[in-house]
Order: sequence, then C-alpha cells, then structure tokens
Amino acid sequence: MRGVYTLSKAMDNGDSLNATAASNAVALLSNPFNPTADWGRATYDVRHAGSFNVIYALPLGRGQRFLTGTGDAVNTLVSGWMVNSIVLLQSGFPFTPQLAYNPSNNGDTRNPVRPFLNPAFSGPVVTGNPTQWFNPAAFIAPPSNSGFYGNMPRNAYTGPGLATWDFSAVKDTRLGSRSTLEFRLEIFNLLNRANFNTPNLIVAALQAPPNAMLPEVSPTAGQITSTSTTSRQVQLGIRLLW
Repeated sequence: MRGVYTLSKAMDNGDSLNATAASNAVALLSNPFNPTADWGRATYDVRHAGSFNVIYALPLGRGQRFLTGTGDAVNTLVSGWMVNSIVLLQSGFPFTPQLAYNPSNNGDTRNPVRPFLNPAFSGPVVTGNPTQWFNPAAFIAPPSNSGFYGNMPRNAYTGPGLATWDFSAVKDTRLGSRSTLEFRLEIFNLLNRANFNTPNLIVAALQAPPNAMLPEVSPTAGQITSTSTTSRQVQLGIRLLW
C-alpha cells in the first residue's frame, strides 16, 4: 500500500509558459501598466492532491491460505491472481470569469478584461452545478467604450475537482517450466464518475447593432460542456511470457 498527499499553493501575475492563454484563465497581464492587479493563484495551482494505490496477491490455491487442497483444474483457475487499485483525488484548478470584449480601449485584443464585482450581489458565486458553475449575476460588465478595467481578482474561484478509481486484476498461469500466460482485466474510472472541465468563462458579450456598445449576459456563462476524463473503460489482455 502507498499513499501520497500534497498541499501546495502557486501565486503569480501571469504564467504564459508556452501559450498566450490557458483554458481556465488568460495567461498574460490584462493591464500591463498595473501588473499587481493580476496577482493571484497561478492557472496550474492545485491546492490539494492525493493518491492511494494497493497491490494484493490473493492467497488462493495450493500453498496459500485458502483453497489449498484443490484439484489441478480448480487450482489452475483460482491461483496466481493479483489485484491492483489506484485512487486519485485532487481539488480543481482556479478560473477567471472574463468579458468577450475589451472595455479598456487599450487596443489589446488578445486579453479580454475581467468584469467588475457586483456590490448588490449576495450568496455564493460558485454554484457547483455543471449547467452553470458560477452565477453571472455576481458580475457587472461595463460598456465597450468605458475605458475601465474590471476589479474582479484573477483566478479567484475554483473549478471542478477530480476523482478517479482505476482497478485491475492480473492472473499468471504457468505453462510448463519456462512459460507463463498472463491475463489482465483493467477498468479505468471504475465508478464511471463524470470529472468536469473548466466552465465557460465568458460572462458577457456585446449586443448586436444598433446596441453594439452595450454588453449582455452570455447565455452560456458558467456552463460546462466537456469532461476531463473518459467514461468507464474496460480492457482485456493476454500476454505470453517465455
């Protein structure tokens, strides 16, 4: 048995390692004249991460604790089994709600400015519901010609966590003195748990003409449309060792 737990925290004001944006936040500074306004959790910050794995050889068959007096046929079926299990748990990545336009009028089209926090909003911003992971009513989107940068902190909220349980069973069967037949049953995401991706970050976009200067709430704000892991996968395999 082996268990590992990691507690970590990564802070920065931009982490464009190999791209201009990440799926959970813009990686470059929203306001190059005020870098401290972007100080917050790094896009790769995962606060809690833990894993546990176990390998156990089943004590079945001749010379083992159980079914030790079986005949040849039964012994061939029950002996040589080993089971493996891996459980992975981790908290979600931070994310930054954004605007689909740049009201600062600074000419930078790469990095949409963050919205303002709504002082009249009360209650939880993050709902935890995949159909709307965060409430867009918690933010205010300024007009496109306002010249303002939003005051919402960078990476202030946390997206969905991840939990997976993988399981496998392996049986070795001796074929004479020099060969072994290995049978493997592997199940990935045993519980068929849906591990969700980052929600849609766009809080508001500009309206169509003639109101092209005014924003409107995006109908897909906070929605999650994909998963970070696959559904349950079952794999069978046979290998001959000699």
